[in-house]
Amino acid sequence: MRKLIFAINTTLDGCVDHTKQFVDEETLEYFTHLTREVDLQVFGRKTYQLMVPYWPEVLKNQSETKADIEFARAFDSTNKIVFSRSLATAEDRNTRIVRTNLRDEILKLKQEQGKIFWSVV
Repeated sequence: MRKLIFAINTTLDGCVDHTKQFVDEETLEYFTHLTREVDLQVFGRKTYQLMVPYWPEVLKNQSETKADIEFARAFDSTNKIVFSRSLATAEDRNTRIVRTNLRDEILKLKQEQGKIFWSVV
């Protein structure tokens, strides 16, 4: 059975708002390594829309730090699923939108062949 990693960015004071968190190079390098170890990322719509178009744009411009660019490369190369009933299309080439039941789809994904996958909220 394929393993699932659940990831949530939480500060020590309990903040889970991605727009209010500071990510240093060490944290970004950790997530780059983790992203390279998985073959699928699972997102909700809001988190996906924070990640895309930001990281693909970093990859295009290559004007950020080395750590940012390396994460952007890892992010761009990984397949993604977005659970959403309201998102019409996915901007990222490796993304598919799933509108079915989250629990059922995750159980199905765990049965498929592949590496570890992770869910990001």
